Amino acid sequence: MRSDLQGHLAMLAFSALVAGSFSLGSLSANLISPTALNAARFVIAGMVIAVAVAATTGVPKGASRAPWRYLVLGGLFAVYFVLMFEGLKTARPVSAAAVFTLTPVIAAGFGWLLLRQVTTGRMALALAIGAVGALWVIFRADLAALRRFELGYGEAVYFVGCVSHALYTPMVRKLNRGEPAVVFTLGTLIAGGVLLFIYGWRDVLGTDWTALPAIVWITILYVAIAASAATFVLLQFASLRLPSAKVMAYTYLTPSWVILWEVALGNGAPGPLVFGGVGLTIVALYLLLRDDTKAV
Repeated sequence: MRSDLQGHLAMLAFSALVAGSFSLGSLSANLISPTALNAARFVIAGMVIAVAVAATTGVPKGASRAPWRYLVLGGLFAVYFVLMFEGLKTARPVSAAAVFTLTPVIAAGFGWLLLRQVTTGRMALALAIGAVGALWVIFRADLAALRRFELGYGEAVYFVGCVSHALYTPMVRKLNRGEPAVVFTLGTLIAGGVLLFIYGWRDVLGTDWTALPAIVWITILYVAIAASAATFVLLQFASLRLPSAKVMAYTYLTPSWVILWEVALGNGAPGPLVFGGVGLTIVALYLLLRDDTKAV
């Protein structure tokens, strides 16, 4: 299988796993400090990835070169995760998902600034179609709901996190020096965890971990294993094989996956009109499967 197709499959799995963070995160955002939750998730995810590294590639000698690289990447992802849960304290999940769809466009801009990746007309068309389809889905084909959309404090906070997420994608390719994705992920998790403990040690020590509701622990374990350890590897794996805009374009599928999560959690299915938006995201991804990005 071609390396670019491997990247696309990785991002397909990535979008499905990320969607669960929205559904579960909205249930626990107000029950624990975002910093404490994410410190726990980084520790658990780091242990999972450490086992994977030991069982596969091991840590190459050159992986410890320029450790500042891991601090940069770990800091970017820590900012995203903390601000995501901070934003979900007040933002409606629908509004937060709408903000998330801005990530691919921002990633395309960072891809040009850092890597000189040029987005052609067809790629821009795909990004536009994907954005429309995603908005259609998250607002459940309700134009009145779309017109009522207002960017509140939670949405603004989460937008800053999305900018950090978009910057992370091209930075992976720029800073990687040949390390395997799983090793690079381990370094990122360790650095991100250290930064979180330094920044939020009061929240971590002040949390009564034994008294947390079950849904919080479910969320922590899910975001640590499925939405951190797994998606860190998938994102870095794809970022080394695809342009930044293509990698982040898969975020347009997340609202569609969220619908499935909501149905699975017993929150009901959307109306048939919503699936028109799902169709648009599929059209966008079809366009993205074609090689239409070049380097200057």
